[in-house]
Amino acid sequence: MTPGTNESANNEPQTTAEKFDDEHYPAYSMGRAAELLGTSANFLRSLDEAKLIEPQRSAGGHRRYSRYQLRLAARVRAMVDQGTGLDAACRIVTLEDQLQEAQALNVKLTPPSKPDEPYPPLQSV
Repeated sequence: MTPGTNESANNEPQTTAEKFDDEHYPAYSMGRAAELLGTSANFLRSLDEAKLIEPQRSAGGHRRYSRYQLRLAARVRAMVDQGTGLDAACRIVTLEDQLQEAQALNVKLTPPSKPDEPYPPLQSV
């Protein structure tokens, strides 16, 4: 399932319980998200402007945030609180996530080495 969709992989609507288990389901209003993070609505708007988080919109046009987006916001908030600029903190979080994804893919695609070989053989570059 792609982030922000409200349907399961087989295109059937999710139950209410499944929606709240989905970390990408936009369950939190801006006010509630700001309260949970201990920050202001302006901080959340700035993350939207920095293109780190793109909240979904309700039928009335209000921003809605997922748990995944709140975790990203919390990471940025911690860096900003330590003196890192907002743009730099957003870039760091983005790069950290890209690195984690690349490392996971590398583990998945790397064939296991033989027990008598401490390192996989070098391949031509």
